[in-house]
Amino acid sequence: MPSILIVDDEANIRGTLKGVLSREGYQVDDAPSVAAARELLREAYDLVLLDVWFPGENGLELLASIREDAPETTVIMMSGNADLETAVKATRLGAYDFLEKPLSLERLLVILRNASETRVLASENQRLRAPWATSLVGDSPALRKLLGEIALAGPSPARVLLSGENGTGKELVARALHRASPRRDMPFVAVNCSAIPDELFESELFGHEKGAFTGATQSRRGRFEEAHNGTLMLDEVADLSARAQTKLLRVLQESELTRVGGSRAQRVDVRVVAATNHDLPAAVKAGTFREDLYFRLAVIPIRVPALRERTEDLPALVQHFLEALSRETGHKPAVWSDGALAALARYAFPGNVRELRNLVERLVIMNPGARIGPGHVMAVLPTGEMLGPPPAPPVELTAQATAAAPPATLAEAVREFERRHIEAALAAEQGNMTRAAARLGLERSHLYKKLRQLGLRMEG
Repeated sequence: MPSILIVDDEANIRGTLKGVLSREGYQVDDAPSVAAARELLREAYDLVLLDVWFPGENGLELLASIREDAPETTVIMMSGNADLETAVKATRLGAYDFLEKPLSLERLLVILRNASETRVLASENQRLRAPWATSLVGDSPALRKLLGEIALAGPSPARVLLSGENGTGKELVARALHRASPRRDMPFVAVNCSAIPDELFESELFGHEKGAFTGATQSRRGRFEEAHNGTLMLDEVADLSARAQTKLLRVLQESELTRVGGSRAQRVDVRVVAATNHDLPAAVKAGTFREDLYFRLAVIPIRVPALRERTEDLPALVQHFLEALSRETGHKPAVWSDGALAALARYAFPGNVRELRNLVERLVIMNPGARIGPGHVMAVLPTGEMLGPPPAPPVELTAQATAAAPPATLAEAVREFERRHIEAALAAEQGNMTRAAARLGLERSHLYKKLRQLGLRMEG
């Protein structure tokens, strides 16, 4: 339970509150004065219950000090001589709440419970939005779960096995694990195991000495040595041959290696993050992947969700890619309508985030200066990978005016709102004019009239 400091010059109030809060499970200390409280506040407290008025002292001054020195501490003010001005001042100084004496213990317990929950949420949000998380875009429940797992596993030296479909961003997750670890300032080395010929596996990972084989004209460090004191990512680890698995297992067990053609064993301190798009437990059962190697790699298994499991993140991801393309090309980012985003959300994305980026880039390049609408999106999506029943032939809308600048007048703002609202309704009804008109509360003829007024044309 949270720790709490009660600061009040009345001994009976301190005694009563200390008894009640201790029975509720709080770790409670108390101080009879501001000076005594300052001494105790050399240690960290989760919560402080602070009176306003003391003989010759002011609790608001202590409140200001706490907010400056320990902003993570929640302060709840209390006073028997409260006035509106004092309450407003306390709130401006950062007090979580203000209670009048005599205190309602029931209300106090509710406030403390809410304050504790708020602290937990704030701490969780700060943890999930740590610098290492910036490359992972979105705020869906699936992504928040992944970020939470990274935050817990990152500081640990334990090996991690990342599983997930191609294109989900497993290397980004591996890099986030590295940045969240004490090894963040040391090397991060990524190796694609499927791209290494079996006969070169040992040389690539463990290095070789000069003359070890034909063409070895000089000694060379392997990837393990390059990643010493840092992180080594073994991508597509399921593609390793039986021989390579045996060699890798030995290095993981012993934390030492011998270069090809060498005779001296070298100690290596490497945190290994493995990744695969295969079902490794099934491969173990089938006898194609060593069980002992699997358990060495999968100390902490983390599954990276597919894009179709986090469609709430599509708007943020599209915006992220648009801004990246704008930086790369120097062009102004294209504007995407709500209808275009709704059309994207109906697609299964078998290629996941990597496919989404390619699709965004294709649409921006092939529609220069255009405002991307649902028709543009539907034209490039493979219909065989749509979620749910196939859509009816879409009625595609293309804006005559494509400027992305904010409307200059109220009339233009209203016009822009109507256009977006109509596009979204048509996308939601898969281009069916009758159902879209009903959704909008318009007559069908009135909807056609609106389309003409807004400079929208339908392309069959």
